[in-house]
Amino acid sequence: MMMGATSAPAAAPVSSEKVPAAAMPPISSHITVLLDEAVDALNIKPSGTYIDGTFGRGGHSRRILSRLNEQGRLFAIDRDLAALEVGEQIRDARFKIEHRHFSEINQLAAENHLTGVDGILLDLGISSPQIDEGERGFSFRYDGPLDMRMDQTRGKTVAELLTTISEQQLGKVIKDYGEERFAKQVARAIIKERSDGRAITTTGQLAKVVASAIPKVEPGQNPATRTFQALRIFVNQELEELSLILPQCLNLLNAGGRLVVISFHSLEDRIVKRFIQSEENRDDLPSDFPIKAKDLPQARLVSIGRAIKPGADEIKLNVRARSAVMRVAERTATA
Repeated sequence: MMMGATSAPAAAPVSSEKVPAAAMPPISSHITVLLDEAVDALNIKPSGTYIDGTFGRGGHSRRILSRLNEQGRLFAIDRDLAALEVGEQIRDARFKIEHRHFSEINQLAAENHLTGVDGILLDLGISSPQIDEGERGFSFRYDGPLDMRMDQTRGKTVAELLTTISEQQLGKVIKDYGEERFAKQVARAIIKERSDGRAITTTGQLAKVVASAIPKVEPGQNPATRTFQALRIFVNQELEELSLILPQCLNLLNAGGRLVVISFHSLEDRIVKRFIQSEENRDDLPSDFPIKAKDLPQARLVSIGRAIKPGADEIKLNVRARSAVMRVAERTATA
């Protein structure tokens, strides 16, 4: 998962057929963001096939399973080994979880002989367990190793990145992915620390260096917030992965299938919004052509309703839900 895919108790099955007892694994105490809203938006067919693109701790997956009958199928993916371990505890013939990145969803479909699915759920960002485990290096609240990789088997850690990245590139990363207005100052301070022979290897070290470079902070916000976000997004290639999976989702969805995406910051939501809009308003024909492309029968996405945000009650229960935005789109019939 990425933020929000933590778990809540599963609801009773809505289909008339009894759900096997194996579909009800142990429930975690973590809270899933927009649980009911997201699963409702998928418009579950009891015998349908679905993909949970960010299993996390399985909150959404458990709820989807509760709405499937014995013919239904659910495939889940996550690049976090801790999430994979939780998913593998679900003993259910209708469920399968694989260790994959977003961009590998087509391989998931091919290897499992899926010609089409009835819904895909993407819960983006970082999960609560990842934040709360200091050894993962995602949070400045704990002084742990400066890692931040969602997939512990691939790529450079942030500590490794900071030993080689140039000041110019680092400043760009912090500005573009963290939207930090003091990006240049922060990058300069980090590189100076490196030049002085002090390798930044822990979250506490990085947070201290960043704080020293920022003259003014928004009330209630830690000065390291935006820099940590930027470095996490960069080392995990989160925006690139999102951009790669969206067109694959369109191709995998059956007619009437739903794409549900929960974002946690404006960079993600902007990519999702623009992708849906581009599909909804697609028109590649010459301007003087008598028929517009969008009027021709073809497979594309259409937005379902407005963006949905958590209500006050959910935010009170789980403050990390406050920035969540959910968008829903449906694939139209193919020509």
